[in-house]
Amino acid sequence: MILRNLLTIILFIVAAMAGCTTTPQPRSSVPPFIKPPSPVVPAEPKPIPPAQTSSKGGYYLDDGPGDNPPSNLDQIPDAVPRTERLHPYSNRPYSALGQRFVPNVDARDYRARGVASWYGRRYHGKPTASGEPYDMYQMTAAHPTLPIPSYARVTNLQNKKSVTVRINDRGPFKHNRLIDLSYVAAHKLGYAVQGSADVEVAAVTATPPAAAGGGKVYIQLGAFTARESADAFRKKIRADLGPLGEALQVSFLSGLYRVRSGPYGSTGVAQEAATRIERNTKLVPVIVSN
Repeated sequence: MILRNLLTIILFIVAAMAGCTTTPQPRSSVPPFIKPPSPVVPAEPKPIPPAQTSSKGGYYLDDGPGDNPPSNLDQIPDAVPRTERLHPYSNRPYSALGQRFVPNVDARDYRARGVASWYGRRYHGKPTASGEPYDMYQMTAAHPTLPIPSYARVTNLQNKKSVTVRINDRGPFKHNRLIDLSYVAAHKLGYAVQGSADVEVAAVTATPPAAAGGGKVYIQLGAFTARESADAFRKKIRADLGPLGEALQVSFLSGLYRVRSGPYGSTGVAQEAATRIERNTKLVPVIVSN
């Protein structure tokens, strides 16, 4: 009996020692799974208009359209040619970027083809060669040699769109440029986005002034290449003028749709009406005879 108890104790001790010497299992060296972060997709960059350093032209990277352009760019009327006195200083020979330019004070037969560019907010409000502040939302242009002021008809040779602009500034001075248009003029010609276009530039003479005597006398308020633009302009001005706008009409003369009021029996009567129109619309009426 004593022997049996002793064997039981010995077996118990051996089992306990075996449990204490069991080799522990090592931890796995594989780290727990961590969900990787979602990849960051960069925003699609906005297209950048061509810089003026390109061979086809454009505008400088620090230039460009305004932040809040008018909503009616397509309805801004073309410049209306009228007789003006030449600027006393802007038509003298001058030098720019190592080149010599001699303005032509009599450019009635001027016609040329080349690359047109445009300039915008970088010069907006700054003086032009004529001394007038540059307004990128007016139908103006810069030319190296055409008289200041004078008028030119510019045609986009690709889409055949045309506008009439008033030359009141000098430039461009790069060898492959013919003319620099205001932003709105380039917009109406359809090349404001790409920055430049192949164009034809032709001088435009002013409409002969009204005769002092009798005959049909009109007040011209705007001239457009598209009939739709002329009709929209007439509708707007007619609403502003009230009864005075009843005489407004659209006439197609010399390749342009002209918004005119009249006819009036004499220049004096037309002048009185023009004064009232200018006061109510802030436009600059031009008295012409048909």
